[in-house]
Formats: sequence, structure tokens, C-alpha cells
Amino acid sequence: MQTRSSSTDGKPQKKYYSTRKKYCAFCKDKVTLVDYKNFKNLENYISETGRMFPARVSGTCAYHQKQLAKAIKRARQMALIKFGEEKRGY
Repeated sequence: MQTRSSSTDGKPQKKYYSTRKKYCAFCKDKVTLVDYKNFKNLENYISETGRMFPARVSGTCAYHQKQLAKAIKRARQMALIKFGEEKRGY
């Protein structure tokens, strides 16, 4: 029994897979306001170098992503979170 390939070059077929749909964790927990004082939760949305994760990576909705950005910036001003670290290497 042979497998069908879409091209005649002898290349194998592409395997398509579906990724799991991302969801907003704040909507799931029914959070109305993202607070800067809860810095332990905010650290989940910051990379090692101190950059905020975009909504497409973190899965947050636009409404909560705006609140998250403001909360992270406020927490940085209050010195609850580091601004960033130097890049390692070189």
C-alpha cells in the first residue's frame, strides 16, 4: 500500500497539526483589575531579561494585556520588579 504525496518529487507529505487554543488566564479567574502589588503573578509574564511577553505568546486578551502592561510598569517604578538584566555572553 502506497502513501499519496502531493508532489511528484518524492518528497514526503507535510504533517499538519493543530495547536491548543490559548486563553486569557485573567478572564478564566474572572479578574477585573490586574494589580501591580501582586508582583509574584506579574513575574509569570516577564522574560528572564525583563521584557514583557506579548499577548500572542502569553495568551491574554487585549483588555487584560493593557492592564498587565500598566501593572508591570508601575511595579517596576515601585521597585517590586527589576527593570531588566544585562545580556549574558560576549
